[in-house]
Amino acid sequence: MSTRLDNRNTVQHDPWLALSLGFVLMVTLSAALAPWFSPYSAGGLEEKRILETPSYAHWMGTDGLGRDLLTRVLYGARVSMTVGVGTALIALVIGTIYGLVSGFRGGAIDQLMMRLVDIFYGLPDMLIFILLSLVFGRNIGGLLIALGMVSWVRFARIARGQVLQAKEFLFVEGARAMGASRRRLVLRHILPNITGPIIVTLTFSIPSAILAESTLSFIGIGINDPYSSWGTSWGTLAQDGWRAMRTYPHILFFPAAAIFLTILAFNFLGNHLRDWLDPKGR
Repeated sequence: MSTRLDNRNTVQHDPWLALSLGFVLMVTLSAALAPWFSPYSAGGLEEKRILETPSYAHWMGTDGLGRDLLTRVLYGARVSMTVGVGTALIALVIGTIYGLVSGFRGGAIDQLMMRLVDIFYGLPDMLIFILLSLVFGRNIGGLLIALGMVSWVRFARIARGQVLQAKEFLFVEGARAMGASRRRLVLRHILPNITGPIIVTLTFSIPSAILAESTLSFIGIGINDPYSSWGTSWGTLAQDGWRAMRTYPHILFFPAAAIFLTILAFNFLGNHLRDWLDPKGR
């Protein structure tokens, strides 16, 4: 008991946790309120402001079409965060249900289902991302489906392993002996006791999805303005900046910093959440 309390106190007073949580909330709020946070338009052409360096009027400078880069980064947060969170939630639903069925049924069904998971694990993720994104389209919906159909295997393995452990709990055996149905066993006794590792996996899956989407956009097959009414993503902004990195490094630096800091913040949150939910695993 004292170990758990000490761990919670450490988590609550850790400045890195506060900074990470604050940064994630700031990015989320900026993404939701992007049109109100910036006085500039995310599109169009401003010939007199092309490739300006950071200044008081444009805190992050302007890009090759004279657009305010801070505005572009704010709008990019809407795309990147939507894809990251949406992909993680899709993977959570598919993978958790799959793992629950596999672990609870056991036997030959479990072996068959997990062999399918092993096959997905053996395939290169980026190759599957590219193929599925081409199939489902270069829009937010298509990318969510493509990334979600690859990311679910991690949840499936975590859920299956936790179910196999939970099935051996005394209260689960007692409920089974009293004639509880399979549905009641899963929903009332097993699922509530495996949510901790699944939530931690969800926290780590969000930055993984953001990085995957940014990578796809960086190589030119992700989301950009013609395919999204919300604007472009951080990955496409980084691609634009890469072309002018030597002459105008600010065009690459700020989108790359947004990707890096967001991923870092989510990883800090995931680590602390894991410690809080499972102090013995530290």
